[in-house]
Amino acid sequence: MWWLAPAVVALPLAGVGAAIAAGLVTFSVGQEWRNRKEKAASLAKAEQTSAALRMMVAELRSGAHPVLAAEAAADAAPALAGDLRNLAASARLDGALESAALPRLAQSWELARKHGLPIADALEAARRDVEAETLFARRLHAKMAGPRMSATVLTILPIGCLALGQVIGAGPLTVLTGTLLGQVFLVAGAMLLWAGAAWSRALTGRGGVART
Repeated sequence: MWWLAPAVVALPLAGVGAAIAAGLVTFSVGQEWRNRKEKAASLAKAEQTSAALRMMVAELRSGAHPVLAAEAAADAAPALAGDLRNLAASARLDGALESAALPRLAQSWELARKHGLPIADALEAARRDVEAETLFARRLHAKMAGPRMSATVLTILPIGCLALGQVIGAGPLTVLTGTLLGQVFLVAGAMLLWAGAAWSRALTGRGGVART
């Protein structure tokens, strides 16, 4: 709830409308930051999954047991080590292979085990799928850099115009914070900024990495 801090500061200084507007703007900034962080984490996880699958396939093709291959992959992908070791433990005990963090790896391993398919081939197919999806997501992210920048500029522009008007002596903040109508306009503007940022994020954020 850190985004409420600017609203709490703005309330005694500029009134209720300014507090609501400050909260909306800060909330929008927080949403954008979380969205970018989640995308980066998703790409990083996909790359780690691909590395783990590659290690498992290499170990299996060299004659290692699937459990030992999973444990070797855990050493190669520390971020997924716990999930890989849990899968290895389940396989050792002949339990169901399930993983919320690595659903594709678990499903491929379980499918190969149930139907007698070569585990290395099943995991290699899963690795190719993960790498193809990651490459597509990276290319799409790069192509959307221009539209994202345009959306950011358009979002910041109204705030910059208010600052410019204040600098040249027009006093827009006095009107927006000192009158009832101005406060209504301030809240409406902040709502439009939030809606525009959310809509731009939805348009430019499609086609992310699928669950690995």
